[in-house]
Amino acid sequence: YVSNSEDDTVSVVDLAAGRVVASVATGDYPHGLRISPDGASVYVANVRDGTVSVIDTASRTEAGRIAVGPAPVQVGFTPDGGRVYVSLRDGNSVAVIDTATRQVIDRVAVGRGPIQVHATPDGRFVYVANQGTDADPDNTVSVIEAASGAVVDTIETGAGAHGVAVSDDGAFVFVSNIVDGTVSEIAFASQSVVRTHRV
Repeated sequence: YVSNSEDDTVSVVDLAAGRVVASVATGDYPHGLRISPDGASVYVANVRDGTVSVIDTASRTEAGRIAVGPAPVQVGFTPDGGRVYVSLRDGNSVAVIDTATRQVIDRVAVGRGPIQVHATPDGRFVYVANQGTDADPDNTVSVIEAASGAVVDTIETGAGAHGVAVSDDGAFVFVSNIVDGTVSEIAFASQSVVRTHRV
């Protein structure tokens, strides 16, 4: 599934055949997307109209569109597929979608200009990379506790924290810092940066 920001579609690519087999219309400027854990749907952040498109993978159609807030950039599922966390870049917050009802059930204030989000394998926490702006980069990651919906920690990384991914065993979190040109390696146990990789 490939988001085409300039023409408001998502292309469906058959990997075995090596070709596009469908094109699905979305909201305005689709950007970050993720496939649900069960493979039944794709959630797509539409930056310019403040929505998330829900694509049904069986029918290859947009099954719904959810209003979430200003400038959604990326989405992230919990491992059980029950919730989707959506970074709202221009709202300095994260919207939480209940996938059963396709409704926003919470909004959580985070750092400035949040970009990417990633849940831990046990679904207890969600890490949010806060990039800030070009003129004034942020350098933090907000840690949301899923059960309470509260930010329980803020970890300092490098300038322009953008991408975030949690290791499969949940022991480490990796954050790409686009201004510094580094990757911060966070140990889950200490909730602190233990190594910085220059890339």
